[in-house]
Formats: sequence, C-alpha cells, structure tokens
Amino acid sequence: MSSTRSRDRQPPRWLRIGIPIVLVLIWLVGGSIGGPYFGKVDEVATNNQSSFLPESADATQVSERLPDFLGGDSIPAVVVVTGDRALTDDQLAGVQTVVDDLSGIEGVQDDVSPPIASDDGEAVQIFVPIDASGEVRVTVEEIRTLLQDDLPEGLDAWVTGPAGFTADLVKGFLGIDGLLLLVALIAVFVILVIVYRSPLLPILVLLTSVFALCVALLTVWWLAYAGIFVLNGQVQGILFILVIGAATDYALLYVARFREAIGTGARRWQATTTAWRGAFEPILASGGTVIAGLLCLLLSDLATNRALGPIASIGIAFSVLSALTFLPALLALVGKAAFWPFIPTHGSISIPDDLTQTVRGFWPRQARFIARHARSIWVISTIVLLVAAAGVTQLKADGVPSSDLVLGASEARDGQDVLGEHFPAGSGSPVYVIVPEAQVTDAVGVMAASDGVESVAAASGDSPTGQATVTVQDGAPVYAAVGPPGTPAPEPTVSDGDVLLVGTLTDAADSVAAEDTVRQLRADLDDELGTGTALVGGVTATDIDSNDTSIRDRTIIIPVVLVVILLILMLLLRAVLAPVLLILSVILSFGAALGVSALVFDNLFRFPGADPSVPLYGFVFLVALGVDYNIFLMSRVREESLAHGTRPGILRGLVATGGVITSAGLVLAATFAALGVIPILFLAQIAFIVAFGVLLDTFVVRSLLVPALSYDIGRAIWWPSKLWRAQDAVPEPAERLTAADGAPLTREEYRRTLES
Repeated sequence: MSSTRSRDRQPPRWLRIGIPIVLVLIWLVGGSIGGPYFGKVDEVATNNQSSFLPESADATQVSERLPDFLGGDSIPAVVVVTGDRALTDDQLAGVQTVVDDLSGIEGVQDDVSPPIASDDGEAVQIFVPIDASGEVRVTVEEIRTLLQDDLPEGLDAWVTGPAGFTADLVKGFLGIDGLLLLVALIAVFVILVIVYRSPLLPILVLLTSVFALCVALLTVWWLAYAGIFVLNGQVQGILFILVIGAATDYALLYVARFREAIGTGARRWQATTTAWRGAFEPILASGGTVIAGLLCLLLSDLATNRALGPIASIGIAFSVLSALTFLPALLALVGKAAFWPFIPTHGSISIPDDLTQTVRGFWPRQARFIARHARSIWVISTIVLLVAAAGVTQLKADGVPSSDLVLGASEARDGQDVLGEHFPAGSGSPVYVIVPEAQVTDAVGVMAASDGVESVAAASGDSPTGQATVTVQDGAPVYAAVGPPGTPAPEPTVSDGDVLLVGTLTDAADSVAAEDTVRQLRADLDDELGTGTALVGGVTATDIDSNDTSIRDRTIIIPVVLVVILLILMLLLRAVLAPVLLILSVILSFGAALGVSALVFDNLFRFPGADPSVPLYGFVFLVALGVDYNIFLMSRVREESLAHGTRPGILRGLVATGGVITSAGLVLAATFAALGVIPILFLAQIAFIVAFGVLLDTFVVRSLLVPALSYDIGRAIWWPSKLWRAQDAVPEPAERLTAADGAPLTREEYRRTLES
C-alpha cells in the first residue's frame, strides 16, 4: 500500500525525465563556455612580486613609488658573463655588441647599463630593466637565447636578479592548466574504478568535478579581468585541485545515498529524491564550512591570501551546486546502470541490526571492534597523534630564499651564485630607501656605516646609468656620475620632496645576512631621522614584510577559522559537546600531519625551510576539509541515533559512511598530491601536508578516534540538545515510543517525535 502511495505521489513521467535533461543541458552550456578559458588564464594571471606584497608594508609603498624615480615600472634583470680567465679586450668588445642588441628585444626598456667589470677582471655584469607589466618570462627567455647564440666563444652567461627569478618561477607554473589537471583527473579516475568497479560511474563523477571547475574558472576569469581579484599561479593551482577534490567528495556522498536507495529496491526517481534529501544537508553544511574557513583568509594583509579566499570559495560553491544538481540529474537519467556490472540488488545494502555481535564485512567488523574496545582505541589513537604532533617543533616556517622557491634547475639561482663569486652578492637586487631631500646626508651616513651595504647611490635621470654615486663631504651630499670619465655631475631625481637612495648589499638579497642588514637599517634610520621618515624597500625588504605579515596572518586567522567552524557544527548537530570534541580531533589531526611533514621535509626531502603561509594554508585546507568528513559521519550518526539510540547510532553511522569517507579521502589525497608535479617549493609542501593529513584524518581520526570517543561518552555527546534530553527518557535502542493506539511508530514518526 505504501509503495503504491509513493508511486502515486511521483510527478508525471515527462517531468521526471524533463527536469534532469534541463539540468544537464544547463551544465553542458556552462561547461562549453567555461572550458576554453583554461587556455586564457595567462591573460589575467600575474606572477610578479606585486601580487604577493602586503598592502600596509613599507616595501609596498616603496614599490608603488619607484616609477616616479626610475622613470618606468620595471623589474631588473642582471646578466653576468664570465670566462676561464680575465676577459680580453676582444671579448669585452663582443659583450658590448651583445649588450647593444639587447635593446631590440621587446620588453627591454631603455637605459641598459654598459658592462661593468669585476675587480678580478674575470666577469662583467649588465643591468637590464624589463617592463614589469609585460611578459617578463618571455623577455628573459629571449635575452637568454640571444646570449647563448651571440656571445663570443669561451664565454658563459646567466640571467639572474629579480627578473630572472620571476621568469623561472613563472616557468615552474606553466604545467598548472595542463599537466596538473591531467594527473589529478587520472588519479581520481583510477581510484574510483578500483573502489566502485564500474566503468561508467567514475566518468559521471569526473564530469561533475570537471564541469564545476569549468564554470568556476569562467566566473573567476571575469572577476580577475575586472581587477576584483589577483589571480596568480599559486591561487590557480590550488583552485583546480580544490574544486576537483571537493566536487568529487560531495559527489561520492550523493552516490552513496543513491546506491543505498537502489539497494532498497527504489526506482530511479524515488532513489533520486531519497538520495537528494539525505545528501542535501551534509553536502551543504560541508561546503558552507569550507567556504566559511576560506573566507577567513580575507583577514590577511597579503594580496594572494585575500584573493585565494573568495576565489576558492567560488570553486567550492560550484562544487556543491554541481553535486546537488548535475550529478543527481545524470544518475536520474542513467539509473542503476551507473553501477554496472555490480548493480546493487534489493537487500544487498543493509546494516545489521546488532553490530555488537558477530558480523560480516569490513565496516561492520570495525564497528564491532569499536563497541568492544572503545576507550582503549581512542586513548591509543590520541597518544599516537600527540607523539606525531611533537614533530611540529622541527618545522622551519620562517621563510625561504627566493632562490629556493623553484625546485630543480634554475638559471637565476646558478647565476646568483656566479655573481656572488665576482661582485657584491646583492648586485641587481638593491635596498631602496626613500627619504626627504633635506635628510639625504643623515640617511647616507647611516647606510654607509652599515657593514652589509657595499655602496650607496641616488636615482638620477641625468646620469647615463640612471644612478649617481653619493657620498658626504663637509656635511653635504656629493653626487658623481656612474659612467665614462668627464661625465658631468648629475642631480638626484626629486619626487614630492623625496630622494631615492639605492644601496648595494654585500650579501645575496634573499640571504639571512641581507635580511639582518635591512632590519638594522630600518631601526637605525628610524633612530636617526625619526620613526617612519624613511621608507625601506627592495627585494629583501619585500621578503621581510611578506614573511612578517604571513606570521601575523596565521596568528589571527587560525583561531577565527576554528571559531567559525565550531559554530557551524553546533548549528548542524544541534549540540555543544560533540562539535567541541570534533574540533579538538581536527586540531590534533592537523598537528600530527604538520609534525610528520616537518620531519619528512627536514630528513627526507631536505627542503631549506618553508614559507610562513604554508602552515596557514595547510590548516585552512585540512581543518575545513577534515570537518567535511566529520559532517559526513556525524550527520549520519545523528540520523541513526534518532531512530536507534546514540551508541547503536554511532556504529550504524560508521558502517553507513565508512566506505564513502574512505574513498573520498583517497580521492582528495590523490588530487592534492598531484600538486607535487609542479616544481614549486610552496606547492610541493602543501601537497604533502594536505595529502598526508587527509589520509590520517580518513583512516585514523574518522575511522577510529571519533567513533570510539563518541561511543565511550554515549548520549552525552548531544548535550544539551533535545535529542540528548529525549533519550534520557527513552530506553535505547529497541523500545520505541508508540502511538495512541499502541502501534509502534515508524522510523520517520519516531524521529519527528524526538525533534519536536
């Protein structure tokens, strides 16, 4: 009778077919429009330093004012040329000929410096200003090609300096929209085929992820084009991986519900509506949690972090939308054939009534194991995670030299080493100091007194090289041209009453010694000129400000993320104790993942350190995504607890979600691990931290710690919700409430009674 009424309540056939077809067509149109934008990301993406600068820092203010003194928005490249011995006059003449040809390369600005010989005569350096608003990588590659083809025989050349490192960094990101996506999709497909043993279902799940990414990229592209967000390779790579991983996770949750409904004998439309009702709340809550965590990055002072928050949130929003519309439409059209050749049959998917007795199947046996040894399991799991978390003390996340950002070969890094053998190591990446013209003398005195500053010059449009050496005589600055003898003494360029001083550092600009020099310069200039009078910028100052800002960001953002996610869990579970325990488990899991990662980075990969934002990104991804699995598990536990009581509900929830959480964890770990194919240190570290952390969360925290702890505590985990109070008065699990006529309540009636 009930089955007949259920069929009677179904919409007409044309609507049951028409709604899925319309939804599929909408997504096909969106995907077909967004797909071609994969090849257009470079049009709106930037990888120059300005996309990483903290807005409020001195280095940012200096960077914004440099064009006023230097006559254009440029980024310097340093060409260093060496021979086997001291360079001959013929070799120097050949180098000069090549330098003259550099001006003909598109993107190279005027004022290319003449070759400057080293004291040992074995090398020369040339400063080449490159248009920062153009294709820096292309320009640098053309310079490198020209040097390789036209330099006199017996000479070697390298292009280094800020432009050289930018070119190598951009080159490292080139595989993001091709290789990265391909590796991630192949990994997901293989895992899904192994888990579901079906050729069609993995394709449907991947279509859900790919179409979500296409529409998300379309939206992000236009927002970046309008200048609303900064899109660079780092943000782009994380967006791709996050959407593929999250959309697949949400799709698997829906697939599990759909498969469960098919296994109960439900027809196609009934299975669709049943699965949608069961998956809607956890998917929406999971997506909302991730979005809330990501939007906390808006509190960051770094442009890249602030951009990642809303950009990744857009990706998650379309992942949720695709999993709740596109995939249900596909499965509504395909039906149980999606699981061919292992189609669930009626009664094939069921949870044993008593999981504390002898049962078959991995997850029922796991539930029985937890029921018998709950306290021992969660205590031992906690101790193991705490021991792993102790490795956090070995994590060196206070910044790395820019020369180490690219993994593998880097001409800029090799060139910097060669440069340091013949010239002051800081050549080409000077410290810039903007001071009032009236206080140039005092500022020059401070800079000249520093052991870390080799020489001091002033920006000068009158000088052939754009700079004039500056010294102090009789209490006044004296300017001299950098050029051929007899060149008239230039005047410094003055902008808004300020002068730009250029200090050549003794040490490499990205070294710890250079950072110490710049920090001391700032302190000495504040003491001598007054706090805030002098602005200190340049490559080294930018690294300092970026690292300091990243440390400040993670100190503020991490607690905010925890509070936001805790509140969302309280709303979802209608309880206080359970969300608090879940948050504590996530923190413990993150600490263990970071601790193991630190040991691996130091002892296996031999990484030089980590950017301060690595722990922040790892935390946001692991906590937000880890809570996903908490939500998948505990929302089902709550549903089962309403009908069967808390402890049986915990075991039944574990059995019902164990498979989907495990497969989702494997997929997410594989997609983040794919970031490792991009030869960028930051992405490689994020790839390992998140991939390992997700696996730890999947196989230890969600499979052992959380269910065992919840089972040991019992119904008190729902404190102070109505479910907890109702169960105080209701024996669990078998003796249910009865209606007025004495007949047992159905499961739905029982749940509504407890919730009312």
